[in-house]
Amino acid sequence: MELEMKIKGLMIDPITNMPIIILRDPSSSAVLPIWVGIFEANAIALQIEKIVTPRPMTHDLLKSMLGSMHASVEKVVITDLKDNTFYALIFLLHDGKVVPIDSRPSDAIALALRTGSPIFVKSDVIEKAKNTDLTKDAGESERIRKWLENLDPDEMGKYEM
Repeated sequence: MELEMKIKGLMIDPITNMPIIILRDPSSSAVLPIWVGIFEANAIALQIEKIVTPRPMTHDLLKSMLGSMHASVEKVVITDLKDNTFYALIFLLHDGKVVPIDSRPSDAIALALRTGSPIFVKSDVIEKAKNTDLTKDAGESERIRKWLENLDPDEMGKYEM
């Protein structure tokens, strides 16, 4: 089963100083943190903030190419979590056919934001994430999990959605 999720925010992990995309199911308390690189977070932040760059960024280029090819992004899905790495698919609609494209979650999310496409997460990925230590320091895992569950919207900073 797939749950549609929204970006709750983009913030910095207080332990690793790495950016985290926080996905949340609006109809439940399900939260999925995805650690991403600085450049990927920047691509997402630019779109969240509606900042137009002088030249197209990679995800803007992809959106333009898809439009030129009369293809659209039907949805993106976070499909798996293996060895602390998330996997995603971008589902393109082209000539009446749905074509799944392998992607990093950060790229899929950045493209979904630009195309207004929904973001889904497979329910088993949420369960795997609950039972997986996504941090480097096993002692911090429970503290970060509780921090994410009790996250105050004011802590989201300027990237709150």
